[in-house]
Amino acid sequence: MPRSDQSVTNDRYMLIPRTLIFVRRENQVLLIKGAQTKRLWANKYNGIGGHVESGEDVLSAARRELMEETGLSSDIWLCGTVILDTGEYAGIGIYVFTGEWRAGELEPSHEGILEWVPFKEISSKPFVEDIPVLLAKIKCMKRGDPPFCARSFYDEKENLVMRFSE
Repeated sequence: MPRSDQSVTNDRYMLIPRTLIFVRRENQVLLIKGAQTKRLWANKYNGIGGHVESGEDVLSAARRELMEETGLSSDIWLCGTVILDTGEYAGIGIYVFTGEWRAGELEPSHEGILEWVPFKEISSKPFVEDIPVLLAKIKCMKRGDPPFCARSFYDEKENLVMRFSE
């Protein structure tokens, strides 16, 4: 099919692709506490990840982001997708990956402080708002489990709501 047949028009919803990676180790997950100087999510815990660059597929982007932000090379797999409806013309497509830590030393990141957080302590940390919901979903997922699909949106009070498909 030629490019012209892809029906890309300004009246259709567009997505900006991003990756979000959760590396697990026993009963812990590797998270990053945003640097105090960050414009977004300063001092809040988040997964590893970032934008998919032009010319990258999402798995390559996730592996790159993991290496850039942690120094780790891990066997990760897609465990779900989230469409974040921003209420604008373009939304965010989040490709959520998980994997098990095998070996390697964490390298400092300019993005923030890397920390292995026990799953049982998730509720006691300041998180980016959707992270606890996603961690509950991926905590026990295994390679080969069907990936989840979710949609996030902001309600009338600007609270983020996440709904999973069944």
